[in-house]
Amino acid sequence: MPLGAARFGLLGGVADLGKLELIETQTVSGVSTVDFTSIQESTYNVHFLTANNFHTTNDSGRGVLRFYESGVLESAGVYQVAEQQGRADGVFAEVRSTTSTSLRYIISTGNATNESGNAYCYIYNAGDSSKYTFMTYQSMAIQAIPQGIMAFGSGVLPQASTVDGFQISGTGISATISLYGIAES
Repeated sequence: MPLGAARFGLLGGVADLGKLELIETQTVSGVSTVDFTSIQESTYNVHFLTANNFHTTNDSGRGVLRFYESGVLESAGVYQVAEQQGRADGVFAEVRSTTSTSLRYIISTGNATNESGNAYCYIYNAGDSSKYTFMTYQSMAIQAIPQGIMAFGSGVLPQASTVDGFQISGTGISATISLYGIAES
């Protein structure tokens, strides 16, 4: 068999690069935090986090992301974030900070029926104590107006540390949130 075929996993024993491997799924209702503390950071260099049907109990509620460093939640104003937003009525905005207490993840939703959001993000270098941990994300929601809003952006924890957990927080969160590792990344 040609060497190229082996690279694409057509021979036995070849790694399935880029494969999503489910680590954990949590379905929650009315909580303020969702913690993922067994992220297998020594196995996966890249994590994929999805939030489906994300809903909060307050209008304009949002989900934010924080990292655990060696078991301690980092909540100081050390995160750097950049986000672009666009609403269905044509209004666009930019959010940026070098002193944020969290990473932006799920754009704001309303609290009425069907005012929910969906998002995904990639998190890089979580288990590597010699590198910064950073993330990129995309989010879409229905706001309280109601109208559609989208956001995409990125963020970084600009300090070399071992990130060994993730926390999503908000007010009265209801959602299904899944964490995956990306094989051999």
